[in-house]
Amino acid sequence: MVKHRESRPGQKSAGGLGAKPRRDISGKPPAKPAHASRPAKPSPRHGERVTEPRDAATASAAPERPLIARTGERPTERVPAILESLGAGDFHLIDSGNGLKLEQYGPYRIVRPEAQALWPPSLAAHVWDNADAIFTGDTDEDGMGRWRFPREALGETWPLQLLGVDFLGRFTAFRHVGVFPEQIVHWAWMKEQVEAAKRPLKVLNLFGYTGVASLVAAAAGAEVTHVDASKKAIGWARENQALGRMEKLPIRWICEDAMKFILREERRGNKYDIILTDPPKFGRGPNGEVWHLFEHLPLMLDICREILSPKALGLVLTAYSIRASFYSIHELMRETMRGAGGVVESGELVIREAGLDGRTPGRALSTSLFSRWVPK
Repeated sequence: MVKHRESRPGQKSAGGLGAKPRRDISGKPPAKPAHASRPAKPSPRHGERVTEPRDAATASAAPERPLIARTGERPTERVPAILESLGAGDFHLIDSGNGLKLEQYGPYRIVRPEAQALWPPSLAAHVWDNADAIFTGDTDEDGMGRWRFPREALGETWPLQLLGVDFLGRFTAFRHVGVFPEQIVHWAWMKEQVEAAKRPLKVLNLFGYTGVASLVAAAAGAEVTHVDASKKAIGWARENQALGRMEKLPIRWICEDAMKFILREERRGNKYDIILTDPPKFGRGPNGEVWHLFEHLPLMLDICREILSPKALGLVLTAYSIRASFYSIHELMRETMRGAGGVVESGELVIREAGLDGRTPGRALSTSLFSRWVPK
């Protein structure tokens, strides 16, 4: 179940920024280089996103073009916007507290670090103690650790489903499990746009990680280009495609530095109707290139604006583990989209606790910051 709740100006804001962990205010892994793909090592998302297993956000040596001087009115705004999920498919957040979260992923109950869970847990200790898998070790944003299996040894992967798409959950050394469920709200929105369109849509998924969003878009009828600099992540995405018997869907799997790719698409005049981008906070490329979110994000968004089609339906940015207010990326998005009309809505992605039964609403756990431009 996904719901979109917008707070009005004057109400208490939801906090600050944070792809999927990401800590600071979001919990997503470090943002990746706009002109990179993902850090060489897994970057933790939402308090923990992996850099390696995800799109190893790397900064490329591609020449940077100057920012385009935008004119015209800035898009109207909706802030703060809180995009909330109570879970979907095989996932829901059971409980949280004391710096941890208890989640249900298909048949498994999993405990992972969650710095933003400042409150005490709602459920009894024995419920947490009966978890199938517990991540232990380094609790740093990018820290490696290991999984402990109290009940019985589990394999590295297991089948899951979200929004009608089959994929593999995976126990990684960076506490991630192959999907960032807070993104369900963006994927559900994208799915609706694709299914409602009276024309074929082209979707670009930058820093695509294990490809769940790409499969959701393609299954809905879109032609998808998936870009990630990590060969391992691309391999996992192809596994997910095969698991769902979706090999015939129109998806291009591109293993390349994200910035290099979009610069080339701009030169070629290629356009996309929807662009999803989930950059890390920091990334290091294969040749030592370095990417810093605050330094390179403006150019990345500027290029994304140029490769949006004339009838584009959205540009979505998610940010994790960064010390900033959502207003930082909100105002950047509005400046980037000057003269394009439409609306920029920004705020936070949150997952609401759903209890053991998956249907009992509890507290909202902030996971990341987002900003989304839509034409109306």
